[in-house]
Amino acid sequence: VQLQASGGGLVQPGGSLRLSCAASGSIFVGNVMGWYRQAPGKQRELVATITSGRYTNYADSLKSRFTISRAYTVNTVNLQMSDLKPEDTAVYYCILRQGDQDYWGQGTKVTVSS
Repeated sequence: VQLQASGGGLVQPGGSLRLSCAASGSIFVGNVMGWYRQAPGKQRELVATITSGRYTNYADSLKSRFTISRAYTVNTVNLQMSDLKPEDTAVYYCILRQGDQDYWGQGTKVTVSS
């Protein structure tokens, strides 16, 4: 399984950004896709996940500003981020979880700064 993330970059506070992650390889039904992030000097933390049945799970502090979605035909997960804050600056990692195996993308950097 390979995951290719895209969409990171530099954005001003209050701005929006959309991340995408495309999965390829041996992908089974019933998986979970999502996003984690890791800020400098901090541990990796959950952003949001979405199951194949479209059940979503968000970090409580982010659910009002971030929206996760997925397109099953191409096994893609998207993260729409709005009203971005400097504390959202991090490397965002895509994850695909199937069975007892986690697959991670390479990470895409998001910098929120004026």
